[in-house]
Amino acid sequence: MDSKVQGGKAYGLLKSHQEDKLNAINEAFLSDEQYADVEDLACKLDVFKQKYMEFDLNDKGDIDMMGLKRMLEKLGLAKTHLELKKMMSEVVGGATKETISYADFLDMMLGKRHAILKLILMFEGMNKDEKRREGPASPKNFSELP
Repeated sequence: MDSKVQGGKAYGLLKSHQEDKLNAINEAFLSDEQYADVEDLACKLDVFKQKYMEFDLNDKGDIDMMGLKRMLEKLGLAKTHLELKKMMSEVVGGATKETISYADFLDMMLGKRHAILKLILMFEGMNKDEKRREGPASPKNFSELP
């Protein structure tokens, strides 16, 4: 398939194929005894799969430097190229790889390592769970100001 597909049926097939590959990796993690004690593992893997697919810009099953940059910008945390390279090396365990594979991503999110990217994604998820107040802010008088 052409990796420069813009949309339509071909793009849908590409994403479907990618999702099938990631589901196979999820199945391997579900049957791995190392992760047997992870609470709600199947649910977490599904969330991680959706997040990973959102930022896999090259549709080749890996998050490259631009995908990582876009992910962090979307979270409001723009980083320099050097910071991105450091994050990338933390996730892949110090290797000089230019992409984050889905297995590397899952190892980071489920493992004991505390990569900066893991912490960012965990806090991003927590912020979505918080209830936000709807409507305009209540009026304040001078005595209530800090």
